[in-house]
Amino acid sequence: MSKILGQNRGLIDFDQKSLAISALSIAFNPIFWNTVARQEYHHKILTKLFNGNSRLACYALAITIFSLGIFRDALSGRPPHPSPLGLASQGRTPHVQQANHLSSYERALRAQPFHPLLQGTMSNYIGYALIASGNVLVLSSMWALGITGTYLGDYFGILMDHVVESFPFNVTGAPMYYGSTMSFLGTAILYGKPAGVFLTAEVLVVYLIALSYEE
Repeated sequence: MSKILGQNRGLIDFDQKSLAISALSIAFNPIFWNTVARQEYHHKILTKLFNGNSRLACYALAITIFSLGIFRDALSGRPPHPSPLGLASQGRTPHVQQANHLSSYERALRAQPFHPLLQGTMSNYIGYALIASGNVLVLSSMWALGITGTYLGDYFGILMDHVVESFPFNVTGAPMYYGSTMSFLGTAILYGKPAGVFLTAEVLVVYLIALSYEE
């Protein structure tokens, strides 16, 4: 199988282990939060652990998701300087593609071939525009939802007083998902790597599947 995939190195080098690690990392968070959230919704497993305090349980899950991102970054040796993927990748929630896999994503891109169509001044402008727009969608949605709204509070029975219909939810119903996807695509373009576009497609598919469960 490796030999077969290795013949396609012109655009994407599938023989690079970092590509597989990044793909697995991208899929991990949605599986994790959907599994935990559904167990909480049906069986109140976290609420029971915190003596019936659902709000405290929700905060604990938020801290867990946040900490997973830091832990996975440490394991993969994330560089200390800011990443072009930026704040939108800092997602630690089911609504945003978490920075849990940011470092592995960038490491995967660095090991992949360039493509001239993804390089140049115009490509850079497009990449930065996607990242900036993605960050706006992610951060504004987190501001609008608050901690419990962002971190699966509805699965804990913590509902908001009213449906949020202001920006960015008047643009899209899933601004964190789409904002994060835009940031991944922007980063792929800035790196000039087709593999980034490939992984961005995985991000989008994973989020669409997650949305189908949430809705």
